[in-house]
Amino acid sequence: MSVARVQTFAFAGIEAVPVEVQVQISNGLPALLVVGLPDKAVGEARERMRAALTAMGLALPPRRVLINLAPADLLKEGSHFDLPIALGVLAAMDVLEREELAGFAALGELSLDGALNPVSGVLPAAIAAAGRELGLICPAAQGGEAAWAGQLAVLAAPDLLSLINHFRGSQLLSPPAPAGVADAPPGPDLADVKGMETARRAVEIAAAGRHNLLLVGPPGAGKSMLAARLPGLLPDLTPMEALEVSMIHSVAGMLDGGRLVMRPPYREPHHSASPAALTGGGQRARPGEVSLAHRGVLFLDELPEFPRPALEALRQPVEAGRTTVARATAHITYPARFQLVAAMNPCRCGHLGEAARECGRAPRCGEEYQGRISGPLLDRIDLVVEVQPVSPTELSRAPPGESSGTVAARVARARAVQRERAGTAGGPSNAEADGGAIALAPEARQLAEQAAEKLQLSARGFTRVLRVGRTIADLAGSPIVRRSDIAEALAYRHRRLRRPG
Repeated sequence: MSVARVQTFAFAGIEAVPVEVQVQISNGLPALLVVGLPDKAVGEARERMRAALTAMGLALPPRRVLINLAPADLLKEGSHFDLPIALGVLAAMDVLEREELAGFAALGELSLDGALNPVSGVLPAAIAAAGRELGLICPAAQGGEAAWAGQLAVLAAPDLLSLINHFRGSQLLSPPAPAGVADAPPGPDLADVKGMETARRAVEIAAAGRHNLLLVGPPGAGKSMLAARLPGLLPDLTPMEALEVSMIHSVAGMLDGGRLVMRPPYREPHHSASPAALTGGGQRARPGEVSLAHRGVLFLDELPEFPRPALEALRQPVEAGRTTVARATAHITYPARFQLVAAMNPCRCGHLGEAARECGRAPRCGEEYQGRISGPLLDRIDLVVEVQPVSPTELSRAPPGESSGTVAARVARARAVQRERAGTAGGPSNAEADGGAIALAPEARQLAEQAAEKLQLSARGFTRVLRVGRTIADLAGSPIVRRSDIAEALAYRHRRLRRPG
């Protein structure tokens, strides 16, 4: 009546928490019980396992089969427990050797015919298994994803029968190779944008320092067009960043073919998104848009149309670079170091200041519309730019602007300078720089202090002005922040928009 044991994992954010599947077959009335705080999907694993065994010509013994998921006070969620439960039962039935299974962790979903279906979280599970000096058993479709964890033995099986044959020596499962890098679809080119030099400059600064950006202008002025071109200016992720981003996407079930994500993600949720959709949550505390945009761009079009609670929920992730989903049983934290880019009209009709087109409630309608964005959220936005429409004449006759490749090269040089200056202790971009460590020319410091007092900037606003000034100086190749750099940074600082004239 000894207990068969198989290792697997539960997930708390992107952290893989070790779970031991314990199976005991004892005398008593025939029963198949799963205990250890399983959710509905884990409870249904009994029937999927029973059907898979039947498909292979095996049957459960007519005895009491007890399956315990330890630790018992940790909620077990997801269908990835199917495979370790099945392996534990097979070991308890002496179909598989228990000693051979002791060196592996397992996760995978069973089909009724015994095939193994892909599940979420294979990459963080593989990294956790490697840290515990275990191999990993997973579905064949995700062997390449697990192989990214480095030095660990991976058994990627197409079905349960081939896995049994491997352990019994009648079939050999070859170790999979890493799945490669995800293809980055070609994005739109900045050369398509004609005119709008101020807005183009702001987009370049935002890309170079990973600063938050708000574009304001009437409908059709080109706000969304500019935002869509910002990801093409960003450099590739570093290997550590790529692994971190890929782990989040793996937990979310979005890692395409197990390929590593090397380009900064770009997320643009609809303005009907709920707070849980943006910051994470739901029944299984899934990562939200702020985490899926980690190390990339979160674009919120029609910013005032988002529900007020959803926008206010962004304040903590924007500042801290992480988001925490609180549950009665646990607090789950996801990384959320994203770049916020937003666009909005100056008022509901979008034509505030255009005498021939604005509505009869101007300027009050503009004040009410802009008032939907709270001061604390606006204080976290580094650059605010008014995008003016380009005239038809300029649109048809103006020469193309600089291409994305040309601007991206400048951005890459500025980012390289920032990484070298920060070293291992600082952040990879100026958006995370320590304001007190920024080298300022005396006249630049004087201007920054005077402007902060006159404009009544908060301490956060003052620091963000210094960070933007540092990025402008990096783009110009200046070792210190000059007065002109601070003046340009102040020009982008938020002020409540007013009706022209």
